[in-house]
Amino acid sequence: MPERAAAAWSPGETDRTDVMRIAIGQFNEASHERLTFAKQLGVSGVLLNTPRLPGEHRWEYDDLVRLREHIEGYGLRLEALENTPKSFYEQAMLGGPEAEREIEHYQATIRNVGRAGIPILGYHWMPNSVWRTPGPKTIGRGGARVTAFEMTRAQEQPRSHDREYSADELWASYERFIKAVIPVAEEAGVKLALHPDDPPVPTLGGVGRIFNSFEGFKRGSEIVDSPNWGLDFCMGCWSEMGGNENVLRGIKYFAPKGKILYGHFRDVQGTAGDFSECFLGEGNVNLFQAMRTFKESGFTGFLIDDHVPHMVDDSEWGHRGRAYATGYMIALLSAVNQSA
Repeated sequence: MPERAAAAWSPGETDRTDVMRIAIGQFNEASHERLTFAKQLGVSGVLLNTPRLPGEHRWEYDDLVRLREHIEGYGLRLEALENTPKSFYEQAMLGGPEAEREIEHYQATIRNVGRAGIPILGYHWMPNSVWRTPGPKTIGRGGARVTAFEMTRAQEQPRSHDREYSADELWASYERFIKAVIPVAEEAGVKLALHPDDPPVPTLGGVGRIFNSFEGFKRGSEIVDSPNWGLDFCMGCWSEMGGNENVLRGIKYFAPKGKILYGHFRDVQGTAGDFSECFLGEGNVNLFQAMRTFKESGFTGFLIDDHVPHMVDDSEWGHRGRAYATGYMIALLSAVNQSA
């Protein structure tokens, strides 16, 4: 087991990249209000999810460097970009006729991200995206609005694409994609962070899901041997896959190898086929144990909020829910650092 970090991050520090730290994310526009909110919370920086940038097929250098400099102007670090528009590489995921062209555009995006000084690009392998279902499970503690998934309801939905796509097809297309883009990422100095399937079930809408288990991620990690391949460790998805023990197993296996680049610190009640998201502290995971395991496993990336419950009089983005989650995470990390 790696030695624990000699130093610890403190809220308000934006120049530390050598220790575990708390950032904030899940917004697509670096507005004055959002960046000011992040600065007031004292996080290390921000992650933008599918940022609103020009380009129908790829992102360009000028737009990316302008975005980074704008964020740094608020005394924050642009920790990562998570997800290009799905249309940039949907055919690559499905192995369609435009796959090669999309891979070339994705390679160009990676080069531009690296040239712009942005260290991490997150992605997923879900051609039909994240699924949630309506129903009574979407009402959480005190009437807070949460997201939920029930497989019985999802099975009532029609096929999402022109035909069914098997897990074997998704594995073949992933291998083709990752072998093509990882050498470019290495050259550009960009790390690629893979998000789990959400929800992590075998198939949805007729499309197979392959990153839905520990074994799936282990297989994915063995396709390429590169320090630029890693995970966006979505703790909620790992909790959906198998609860607290599965979360700890994933951290203990991948973090010491340097394969967890950053994490979504969220949780659920229930498992993959039937769950509700929830406030931190009321789900499957022992949060102190998880945070301590990250630290003891040598993790030096950042953790962000994700899918927070919407509280009374909250904004659509969830300012109140995100303040609750971020404050919880900062306090938890401080407790772990002081107990080390």
